[in-house]
Amino acid sequence: MNAVVAAVGIMLVLSLCRIHVVVALIIGALAGGLIGGLGMDATLAAFNKGLGAGATVALSYAMLGAFAVAIAKSGLANALADKALAMVGRQQDARAASTLKWTLIGLLAVVAVCSQNVLPIHIAFIPLLVPPLLYVLSTLQIDRRLIACVITFGLITPYMFLPVGFGKIFLNNILLANVEKAGVDVSGVNVTQAMLIPAIGMLCGLLVAVFVSYRKKRVYDLARIEKVESRHTHYNPRTLWVAGLAVAVAFATQLLLDSMIVGALLGFVVFTVSGVVRWREADDLFTEGMKMMAMIGFIMISAQGFAEVMTTTGQVQSLVDASTGLIGDNRGLGVMMMLLVGLLVTMGIGSSFSTVPIIAAIFVPLCLALGFSPMATVCIVGTAGALGDAGSPASDSTLGPTSGLNVDGQHNHIWDSVVPTFLHYNLPLLVFGWVAAMVL
Repeated sequence: MNAVVAAVGIMLVLSLCRIHVVVALIIGALAGGLIGGLGMDATLAAFNKGLGAGATVALSYAMLGAFAVAIAKSGLANALADKALAMVGRQQDARAASTLKWTLIGLLAVVAVCSQNVLPIHIAFIPLLVPPLLYVLSTLQIDRRLIACVITFGLITPYMFLPVGFGKIFLNNILLANVEKAGVDVSGVNVTQAMLIPAIGMLCGLLVAVFVSYRKKRVYDLARIEKVESRHTHYNPRTLWVAGLAVAVAFATQLLLDSMIVGALLGFVVFTVSGVVRWREADDLFTEGMKMMAMIGFIMISAQGFAEVMTTTGQVQSLVDASTGLIGDNRGLGVMMMLLVGLLVTMGIGSSFSTVPIIAAIFVPLCLALGFSPMATVCIVGTAGALGDAGSPASDSTLGPTSGLNVDGQHNHIWDSVVPTFLHYNLPLLVFGWVAAMVL
């Protein structure tokens, strides 16, 4: 059996059986390395080598957690929640409540989209914006799986479609660059046009999630939310202004230095210097915030180790070779096999940005042999890379929403984030990506 298939399969099955994702990643990596012929020592060496690559991301999450706790201390989160709760209290009919519901969903969708392109802060907004809204969302009985799908859509679709912000990096610096490196002239390719149909597939998945799958109300325990999100934090105009300044400093720093770590640190310093966070409390608050995001950090670190083992086995190439042997001259079958391989690789690695360079060198010659146009080739490689970002247990596109929605322990990462986003985004991407490749 191919080591990549075995490793990803074992990891996914264990995760679905409610085995912790970190444990599932470690077991999957060990199994993949042994099946790939690395031996225990080489497997552990590769895994340990990969761990260092996830350290920066993990520390970023920890700093964001500390920053989020400081914001909560300022009362900004409570002010936002109190205003929304007041609006809930004034609702006298179902229509008014529905209006507030769609306003909140629209707000989260817009912020998520903007986090990739307009203000490229990626998932940094989630621990700041989502937790204070949980009480309101739960009062309205909005299914959190719906919110997870909305946020994940905003985290993925803009970068795979619009060449701005993270989209510029993914589409121009990674996708087009690697396709051209593999031997295709992309000078006349409009990358937005190439990825339009797959992006429509993502939109269709979002609409199904919002209006069909999770449109019904879901009851959550409000008492559990109150334990982690205090409803009695005192705030005043000064603390709110300081919080606004801290957020602005954090985001501006990230844009200038491209570092979430430094941005969150400076934001926390603003709170401390202003006195909103007392000096004697700073250490405890910092520790509390880091604990809140620790799980995600460990998952991201483990995912990097898993990815390194998969790369070291060298069996990504053999997986592709085995697929090409089944294709022959069948273009339709060829596209589907390439997309499925891309899905499998990205599900294991957890990052579209890391997957594209791996598969481009392999898929582009195959696309040329099957007679696909440069635009169709770009579409195939881009879609194959994007597949699996949603629905991967180790992807920040699922870990991010979970970090905000599970602060009270009522949102399971696998069954409430991973499975819903996999079904609503990967399946449409397979269909729409295949159609796009055949018509472009």
